[in-house]
Amino acid sequence: MTPSGADTAGMGDRNVLGGDLEPCGIDPVTGFYRDGSCRTGPQDHGSHTICAVVTAEFLDHQRGIGNDLSTPVPQYQFPGLMPGDRWCVTAANWLRAHEDGAAAHVVLASTHERTLEIVPLAVLKEYAVDVPAHPGGLEN
Repeated sequence: MTPSGADTAGMGDRNVLGGDLEPCGIDPVTGFYRDGSCRTGPQDHGSHTICAVVTAEFLDHQRGIGNDLSTPVPQYQFPGLMPGDRWCVTAANWLRAHEDGAAAHVVLASTHERTLEIVPLAVLKEYAVDVPAHPGGLEN
């Protein structure tokens, strides 16, 4: 039933709500495969499946646990993030931020269903946001 037909067992294109996985972000281009989507596959050992709208608090937390998302790393096509950017983050690191009181906002329609193996849907819904085309108003 998947449009691509290439995914096995329907994995790779469903979101946590059961619908088609929507794009997460293209400015900067996100995703483990740098295609703007939080799709996952066998090479994605970190499960970069949560479409987060990052905040300064989340970025500080990630830096504090050794996951610097603010500093550009050109050799990995990573531009460095700023508050308001959408980024496919690992489910485990997002969950850790949640447990530490610093979770980022989540775009449920763009968050891959594999996330539910690590983070319960009820927890994700606590941070759900509808993101406008230009998320400049999300400044925390």
